[in-house]
Amino acid sequence: MTAPRPASVGMSIDEVDTPCLLVDLDAFERNVATVARFVAETGVRLRAHAKTHKSADIAAYQIEKGGAVGVCCQKVSEAEALVDGGIRDVLVSNQVVAPLKIDRLAALAKRARIIVCVDDAANVADLSAAAAKHGATIECLVEIDVGQDRCGVEPGADAVALAQKIAASPDLKFAGLQAYHGRAQHIRDYALRKAHIDFAIAATKQTLSQLYHAGIECGIVAGAGTGTFRFEGASGIYNELQCGSYVFMDADYQRVKGANGEGISDFDNALFVLTSVMSKTRPGKAVCDAGLKAQSVDSGMPVVFGRDDLRYVKCSDEHGVIEDPGNTLKLNDKLKLVPGHCDPTVNLYDWYVAVRGGRVEAVWPVTARGRVA
Repeated sequence: MTAPRPASVGMSIDEVDTPCLLVDLDAFERNVATVARFVAETGVRLRAHAKTHKSADIAAYQIEKGGAVGVCCQKVSEAEALVDGGIRDVLVSNQVVAPLKIDRLAALAKRARIIVCVDDAANVADLSAAAAKHGATIECLVEIDVGQDRCGVEPGADAVALAQKIAASPDLKFAGLQAYHGRAQHIRDYALRKAHIDFAIAATKQTLSQLYHAGIECGIVAGAGTGTFRFEGASGIYNELQCGSYVFMDADYQRVKGANGEGISDFDNALFVLTSVMSKTRPGKAVCDAGLKAQSVDSGMPVVFGRDDLRYVKCSDEHGVIEDPGNTLKLNDKLKLVPGHCDPTVNLYDWYVAVRGGRVEAVWPVTARGRVA
């Protein structure tokens, strides 16, 4: 059951119920515009990753205003929710191998452009059969392992063989390569992060050369994320970027260093967990209503936005403990927490409260909330 809306349009932030997801529209729009300018200047395409926000409203804005040609998602159920929400160009940047999911994917391909990643020859026949059953065409990217050590075939000959199998399969179309190095996104050191992406670029270039000599056209060369997109975008090899977290910018991404040794400065914090002080019985401490169930802490504790004098130090299911050495906080004070990891935090909520100038401008559903299959 969907939770009640935590706010109404026109409310002040002080009136918003907590804990809730808060989007600063000015910061969000600046972030979207930054990547839109980059893709316009470089001539690469942006396929924004919707696993970050799981929102048809945000995806539509990225396509209309942010230079995106479509979106990525990770699960068939996410893709279904986004297509239901009006998005018509979706890459499932993951493998889909379960028979029921393959059938749903093929049915979805009758309603929208659907692309999926493949890294196993046995998967090709199943995808082709499902596409034939539904009278659809499924586009496929061969995923190559460029250093993530997770999914993907080896670059080079193995990728070519899989591409040939896809190209020879009725009702499938070989659309290109998926060459995403997710682990590199959060490498703190700039030079080390660049070295990992240089390896990915070289492996991808090698594979493209072998595809060319095999007479196979490769329309999409996809990858990159918020931490590395400038490397791939300038490579002359990648032509489609898959940045996601840039729209929100979480606390962990801000620990990633730029070339000058400082944190990435391209983007502003735009997503917050709005929380309220619910107890203040001990000197130097306050307790807020955003605990483990209100945010993901896999990448560390949240940061209290705009308050260097406060530190969120620990949490239990429903409580967060904040160090308040100056005893400045009182009951019902509102604080904006920058989550350590935005993607799983978003998946805990049914609504975004979008604000500008201290007032609620919109309330958006988290369209694909809970869609993990």
